[in-house]
Amino acid sequence: MSALTPSRRVVFYDSEGAPYQPVRHGDRATRRSVFKIKPKGASNRAEEALQTEDILVVARAMLIDGLAARCQALAGGDVNYLRYGAEKLQRYEIGEEIAQALGIPANGSTGDMAVVVSRHAVEGAMDAFDRYRLHGEGEDIFGRFGDPRDYWVRSTRERDSRVYPTKPVVGFLLKKTELNGGWGQKTDAAARLHNAGFIIVDEDDRPVPPPERYDHLIRDADRIRLCALNYFIEPAREHDAPEVTIRASQIAEAMGLRDAFPNICSALGGEKFQQLAKVPPPTHTEPNPSSSTIFTYKLGSQAQADTVTEATTKPMPSATNLVLYGPPGTGKTYRTAWEAVRLCLGEQFAASFQGDEKRDALMAEYRRLVSDGRIEFVTFHQSMSYEEFVEGLRPSTDDEAGEGPEEVEISTGFRLKPHDGVFKRVSERARLDRPDGGTSARLDRSARVFKVALGRRQVEDDRIRFGLDHGLIHVGWGGDIDWSDERFDDFNEIFSEWRTKKDPEATGNDGNVVITFSFRADMQVGDYVVVSDGRDRVQALGKVTGGYFYDPDAAFHPHRRHVEWLWRNDEGTERSRFYSNAFRRHSVYKLNQSLVDWDALEAIVFGEETPRASQSARDHVLIIDEINRANISKVFGELITLLEPDKRLGMQNEIRLVLPYSKKPFGVPANLHIIGTMNTADRSIALLDTALRRRFAFRELMPNPLVLSTNVGGIDLQKLLMTINNRIEYLFDREHQIGHAYFTGCATRDAVEEVMRHKVIPLLAEYFYEDWSKVATVLGESGSSPGRFLTREELKAPFGLEIDDFSGPKLRWKVRDQFDFSEFSV
Repeated sequence: MSALTPSRRVVFYDSEGAPYQPVRHGDRATRRSVFKIKPKGASNRAEEALQTEDILVVARAMLIDGLAARCQALAGGDVNYLRYGAEKLQRYEIGEEIAQALGIPANGSTGDMAVVVSRHAVEGAMDAFDRYRLHGEGEDIFGRFGDPRDYWVRSTRERDSRVYPTKPVVGFLLKKTELNGGWGQKTDAAARLHNAGFIIVDEDDRPVPPPERYDHLIRDADRIRLCALNYFIEPAREHDAPEVTIRASQIAEAMGLRDAFPNICSALGGEKFQQLAKVPPPTHTEPNPSSSTIFTYKLGSQAQADTVTEATTKPMPSATNLVLYGPPGTGKTYRTAWEAVRLCLGEQFAASFQGDEKRDALMAEYRRLVSDGRIEFVTFHQSMSYEEFVEGLRPSTDDEAGEGPEEVEISTGFRLKPHDGVFKRVSERARLDRPDGGTSARLDRSARVFKVALGRRQVEDDRIRFGLDHGLIHVGWGGDIDWSDERFDDFNEIFSEWRTKKDPEATGNDGNVVITFSFRADMQVGDYVVVSDGRDRVQALGKVTGGYFYDPDAAFHPHRRHVEWLWRNDEGTERSRFYSNAFRRHSVYKLNQSLVDWDALEAIVFGEETPRASQSARDHVLIIDEINRANISKVFGELITLLEPDKRLGMQNEIRLVLPYSKKPFGVPANLHIIGTMNTADRSIALLDTALRRRFAFRELMPNPLVLSTNVGGIDLQKLLMTINNRIEYLFDREHQIGHAYFTGCATRDAVEEVMRHKVIPLLAEYFYEDWSKVATVLGESGSSPGRFLTREELKAPFGLEIDDFSGPKLRWKVRDQFDFSEFSV
């Protein structure tokens, strides 16, 4: 039976089959929980250890580099530096994603030793073979294989001869002199090297295609990714190249692939290769896919992917803060949807939705991401506040215990409780997101937590152990009454029954009533229970899996429920780690949910398996429409600093702030992108809050007449839009132009007239503050000829007023019933 779980991806076994796992250690200096790896020749002193938060790095260190790491048996006990292949750890199993990243099988043992087939190890074996050919070193192994015949492997480095026989290379790694060199078994030499991303060739360096009949050989995109990593990315890193380019035809020629360019381009441009090679999304030439497509990867100063360095951390995504701005009707809505899909799913995926003909498909994908909670939308307005956007206090009439400072009781009828705003909600959703859909080590934060005492400490320890050993919680309050009947869902029914059968003088505060209600009715399947050990310690946490039942044959505490214990430690841990208030003496009661620190509770329950926030999480997007309409300093408050990419959670300059109402620390995750939109006709970009402008990139979207038709019912829409906008820019400014989106849906002359009558002309009147003479100028009206879009007539002065009192004639403007588009005719 496998000991792997969605959150435990590396397990070792000793000679007796006992499982072990690498464990984290809390670093007080950095306040991070890290794995520790002992370099070769180092002592067990903490300052000499290499630190990392990435389990892949630990697996590589132990399985590939032969280093020791801090490990502990799953059953508990001492934590020691252990090395795979030494006297203790004899077998391993790892998740498929780690096996693929390392190029090794997901299961193995020291007798098999498939783990050594890494690029670094193989190139080292080739170096040893060169020394054997030149100086005779390693005769005891290489000399036993004789002259090579059938299977060769190509080196990933530039050498005088890049072709090496497979059996001596793998034999050197395994310290074996007898093995098969072909493909038939996954332990054969050629199969091992092929599955590790090496290219098998003949003696003349021509690629040999792998046999189709063997299912244990990797193929297609998986093989392309590994070969690209070994033969292009890693050699470039060894030479400290800032970037590397890969042409699709190069991969095809190197691997001997035919008619595979769509598969090659998909593999090279995909997210899996970026994660495998630890590179950002590449740029690529067009057309794509094609044999001529070139992918360019930025490497910077990143160290070799399989090197363990101090404080190695998993690369975090760079957050995007973007504002799309421009006049109305320039396609900001469409562009915002496309950018959101791109940020969530990747450049290559979003590219397939470009173009007007793909708009419906784009919006369908956009709506799917919204329903999945990965895209959130909010519109700013003049009265928008911090309390709406981040968090604020709202009245609550629920019966939750008001133990926290954030619950300010106003009257006996209600109290004020913190309420999360849209920004906090989407930030937490992004931070806690799991790419596997939520199967990782996470608690359900929508569930409630109850404190339960199973017995008096040091007096009824046997009762406590009974519950923990048998998956039960039990209470003695409630007497010998069976409370299973549905009517006891109601508090008043419990109160009435107790007074009728047990104590006519009982009040509603009687423990038999209150605790019975909490245990029988308030607690629900799916809620969590913590077993207290006094007022300041807990020794178990479980999930309620069954409803209330009455056991008349029980030796004690007949009122019971079934639970699944998620964590148990007889020594216990401090309550203050996850809950600030001391436990009450009540046997059962619901904790103040706003005081529960879920991050700390998960760390207690899942220990070192707890996933670090934001790592491997999917990208999320917050869209802020009309971002310029709100008072930015009022809405964001102190959190404006947290928007900067380098100050996001997990980044180099990570910052967390304590929120004013909930009193809880808060940070913005790196996988939350923010897209704002602003209409420049409402407010110039120059008037935006300076702090916002410093933290966002601004992308201008201006009218594009070229996307319009040159003949819609005899009207040249391109000429119409360009003419109107040129006149607006001359009379007003470029920020108040008319966008092309107003006309993109026009297929008939009547549709164009409808847009002009009901959208464009009213907008012009608004722009020019009802100065219809300027509206007429924009529309090309002249005083000497009948109007094309407007009519005018001179108004006579009212009786008693002299005409000289006016600076000029007064005109009455009307929109014509029929428009004349002759100026813009085809």
